[in-house]
Amino acid sequence: MSCNHLIDLADLPMEQWDNIIHLALKIEQNPRDFYGIMEGKILATLFYEPSTRTQMSFQSAMLRLGGQVIGFSNPQNSSVAKGETLGDTIRIVNSYSDIIAIRHPLEGAAKAAAAYSQRCPVINAGDGGHLHPTQTLTDLVTLVKEKGQLDNLTIGICGDLKYGRTVHSLIKALSKYDNNKFVLISTKELAVPAYIKNILNSAGCSYTEVFSLSEVIGDLDVLYMTRIQKERFLSEAEYEAQKNIYVLDTEKLSLAKKEMKILHPLPRVDEITQQVDNDPRAVYFKQAQYGVFGRMALIIRMLSKQDYQQNLFYGTSQTGHPCANPNCITNAETYLPKHYIESGDMLVCEYCEQKILI
Repeated sequence: MSCNHLIDLADLPMEQWDNIIHLALKIEQNPRDFYGIMEGKILATLFYEPSTRTQMSFQSAMLRLGGQVIGFSNPQNSSVAKGETLGDTIRIVNSYSDIIAIRHPLEGAAKAAAAYSQRCPVINAGDGGHLHPTQTLTDLVTLVKEKGQLDNLTIGICGDLKYGRTVHSLIKALSKYDNNKFVLISTKELAVPAYIKNILNSAGCSYTEVFSLSEVIGDLDVLYMTRIQKERFLSEAEYEAQKNIYVLDTEKLSLAKKEMKILHPLPRVDEITQQVDNDPRAVYFKQAQYGVFGRMALIIRMLSKQDYQQNLFYGTSQTGHPCANPNCITNAETYLPKHYIESGDMLVCEYCEQKILI
């Protein structure tokens, strides 16, 4: 038996995005109409790294639909601590659940999990610094609700654009809508990866890379703030050199449009001051609530009849090319077959999307 998975929001046809967003907003208006429709279904949440919002949002979504939840929030409390592979864990959890949400610190882990899940759809709840499609779904629901549109926007994305999986997923999604422009605000060290720029270039999207938030905030329709992710840095010194560079305060906010909206995937550390919370343009706590409705809609869709064919891998399996990304799941779980797509004189790893020379 095969099933479809959500590793990247691009796995779904765009009309499905719109269907899920509209369903989420319908649920938001009348949540009681949807209570009980997942009775008898079980969601497994496999969280290999810490989470508050994403894990509890998935749990809340399934419980509100009448389903049940199993799983772990610390791999040291599971057989992973005994050395069980990701593939074996997924095979076992397939016997216990109907749908799986997985968060993992290694990039490509969700796709690897999907390859071993023959019965349960797998949802990527964040894989290292790679992707976070359900946060992007949350962001899209928020933009439709708060801005009324997903096109013709000037979107500023500020902070950690290198390791920020929410950033990568959001850019990939919004680049598919007409006439969106991106202002990428970061230090040189935390700029977006090359593969994200390739996506923007291929989509014909206008984008600029700048250092100063104050200089561009007045041009923005949306400001997407992100924290500098301490856990992604190789050393404390590297993190210390980057933290506190970008802080949104009321002084900077005074330069922005009155109709601009401020989003943040959370958690916040110190990149948005508490005073900004009282500004009507700050919608990041509403955004977290929209995430529950978005995940409710997604669960309904993924456990309903699937009407499209999905391939996990498109390239060839090659054993002679270890992925150059040290944080790729294939370098930790070495039994995984390596899958690459040729791109000119490069190979692109289909798990983490990083390139290596042929």
